[in-house]
Amino acid sequence: MNNGTHRRLIITGTGIAGLSAAIYAGRANNEPLVIEGDEPGGQLTLTTDVANYPGFPEGISGPDLVQRMKEQATRFGAEIEHGIVTNIDDRSRPFEVECRDGTVYTADAVIAASGASARTLGVPGEDELMGYGVSTCATCDGAFFRDEEMLVVGGGDAAMEEAAFLTKFASKVYLAHRREEFRAEQYWIDRIQEKSDAGEIEIMRNTELTEIHGTQAEGVSHVTLARNDSGYPSEKLDDPNTESFDFDVGAVFLAIGHTPNTDYLEGTDVEMDESGYLRTRGGRDGGQTRTDVDGIFGAGDVVDFHYQQAATAGGMGVKAALDADEFLDQHPRKATKTTPAPAESDD
Repeated sequence: MNNGTHRRLIITGTGIAGLSAAIYAGRANNEPLVIEGDEPGGQLTLTTDVANYPGFPEGISGPDLVQRMKEQATRFGAEIEHGIVTNIDDRSRPFEVECRDGTVYTADAVIAASGASARTLGVPGEDELMGYGVSTCATCDGAFFRDEEMLVVGGGDAAMEEAAFLTKFASKVYLAHRREEFRAEQYWIDRIQEKSDAGEIEIMRNTELTEIHGTQAEGVSHVTLARNDSGYPSEKLDDPNTESFDFDVGAVFLAIGHTPNTDYLEGTDVEMDESGYLRTRGGRDGGQTRTDVDGIFGAGDVVDFHYQQAATAGGMGVKAALDADEFLDQHPRKATKTTPAPAESDD
C-alpha cells in the first residue's frame, strides 16, 4: 500500500461538478486534490458540441470545455491526479481515501462529484457514433438534429420525457420499447399517447435496437430494429416470429437510465437511495450539499438524477465547495511538523 499525502480537501471526479468545485475550493485556499476517476471529464467528453453552456454563444466541444476548466482550476491551486477512488473510510478523522493503485490519501473533507454513467446497449455502431448522431441526452443534443426523424430507446419516464421534448425539433419521433407495457408513470404514458394521436410520435412496442449505421463524418444514416410481439426480440433473433428490419432515422437517443458512480462510498454512512444516488440535505439554507457524514459532500449527477445538465452540475459543484469551505473553517489545519531547534549549549 502506498502512502499518499494528507490533503485539506479531496474531490472525486473531473466532470463539470468536480471542476467547478475545484475552482472555488482553490480560490478559497483549500488546495484541493481532484482525482479523475475512470471517466476523466465525465459525460460531457462524449458531446462533440455544447451549445447550451452559458458564456459560449458559438458553442464549444465538451472536451475543450473540460480542458479549460481544468486549466482554470489548476491556476487557482487545485491539483489534478489520474486515479480511481475505490474506497473511503469514514470511521475516523481524517478520512482515508484509497485508490485502485493502492495509494491512500487522508483528507479533512471530501466532495463526491463522481457523476453517473449513462447506460448503453452495447450494439454495433453505438460506440463509434456516440456524439455523432447517438446521444444519451436529448436536452443537450436534440436541437442539432432539427427536422430529422429521431429514435428514442427506452420505456421509462426519462424516455417518454425525452421523446416529448424532441418533438420540438424532429420531423417525427419514434419511441422503441422492448416490451408491450411501459415502466413510465401514467402521466407520461398519457402525454405520449396524445402526441402519438397527433402524429408527432410513433410508438414501437416489443421493438429493440440491434445496430446503428453511419459514419462520424455523415452521422447516423439508419438503424436495424428487431420486433417480436412477445417482447424482448433481441433475445429471440432465431425465432421465426421475430422480424428484423432497417429503419431510416437521423439521430438515436438512448434513454435507458444512468448508474451513479458511488461504489466507493458503499462502506460509509453516506445515505443513498435505492438506485445509488447520494442523498444530500438540500433545502434553502447553507449546507445543501452535505451528506449524512459530516465532512463529505455531494455534487452533480452523483446526486441529481433529474436535471443532469452541465450548468446545474456546475452550480452544485460551487455549492459543495462553499459548504466544504465553511466546514473546513471550523476544523483548523493540522500543525505543520517542524524540526526542533538544537538546545543551547551550557558553555
